[in-house]
Amino acid sequence: MSEVELTRLSSKGQIVVPKALRNIMGLEDGEVFAIYGEDDTIILKRLELPSEKEFQRLLNWGEDFAKKKGITKKDVKKAIKEYREGE
Repeated sequence: MSEVELTRLSSKGQIVVPKALRNIMGLEDGEVFAIYGEDDTIILKRLELPSEKEFQRLLNWGEDFAKKKGITKKDVKKAIKEYREGE
């Protein structure tokens, strides 16, 4: 980035990423971002979602891992419930 640019928050909570920055970063419509905010700082991180093939590979890996470790769906549901109750 060469310069600081200004933008505004719309009444719908939207922020426009200036065109010059979109061009520099190669941003396109529909990009997905993670957003983090603390105090007066907001950080956006562009995410690359896995392709259907990559997602299936990750799903298979997770299932194989759980099977090898003896983790059941019941175990996962219990862990999620316990975590949510602890928040």
